[in-house]
Amino acid sequence: MAGATIEHEPAMRGAFFGRRKGHRLRSHQTELMASLLPKLAIDLSVAPPADLKRLFPRHVDSVRLEIGFGGGEHLVAQAQAHPDLGFIGCEPFVNGMAKALALIEARRCDNIRLHFGDATELIGWVPKASLKRVDLIYPDPWPKRRHWKRRFVQDDSLQKIADVLEPDGEFRFVTDIPDYAAWTLERIARTHAFAWTAERAADWQLPWQDFVSTRYEAKAKREDRTPCYLIFRRKG
Repeated sequence: MAGATIEHEPAMRGAFFGRRKGHRLRSHQTELMASLLPKLAIDLSVAPPADLKRLFPRHVDSVRLEIGFGGGEHLVAQAQAHPDLGFIGCEPFVNGMAKALALIEARRCDNIRLHFGDATELIGWVPKASLKRVDLIYPDPWPKRRHWKRRFVQDDSLQKIADVLEPDGEFRFVTDIPDYAAWTLERIARTHAFAWTAERAADWQLPWQDFVSTRYEAKAKREDRTPCYLIFRRKG
C-alpha cells in the first residue's frame, strides 16, 4: 500500500521513550517491513543459541551490536566493510528500521540481524560474554534535567552491556552533547567494569579509523556541535 503507516508499537520499556513512528512509509519500505524484516528479525521468544554466531547463515568470526542505529548508515557500512563479522542492529522506530532495511536490500548484506524494539530486551536475551563490541552512536541526550532518567546510559545499562561483552570487548559511544559525554564518563567510572582507552585528546576528538559518519553527525557539525568519540574496553 503506497504511503501506508506501520502501526506496530513495541512496549515502552527500558531506555527508549517517545514516538515509535513518524512520517508515512514509502510503498517499498512498507513491503520490506512485511517481507524482509521477518527474515532478519531475532526471535526473543526462544532461547538464544549458546553461540551467537549461529544466528547468521554463514560463519562469522565474532558478533557486534549497534544500539539505536537510526537510518542504518553506520550499521550497514560496517557490515559491508567487515563481511567476516556478524552485526546485530537494534532500533525501536519504524522509519529508521524501514530505511535500514532498504539499505540492507540494496547492498545485499547477509551478515546483519535485527531487533525491532527496545535494546534492553535484546541485551537481556543475549548470552553473557557473547559480543565483541557494542556501539551507541548519537543516542537521544534528553537534555532537560527532569528527563535524564530516560538517557540510555545509566549505571544498570552499562553493567548489562559489560555482562554481554567478551573480556577485552569494547563499548563505543559517540555524542555531540558535552554534558552527555561527561555523564557517560562518570557512570563508566562507577561500574569498574570498563577502562577508557584514550591516551591523548585526539583519541576522543577524532573518530576511530573505520567510523562512518551519519546524517545526524553532519547536521551536528553544521550547527557547530563538536562530536566526542569514546572507546571503553571491558576489563578481563
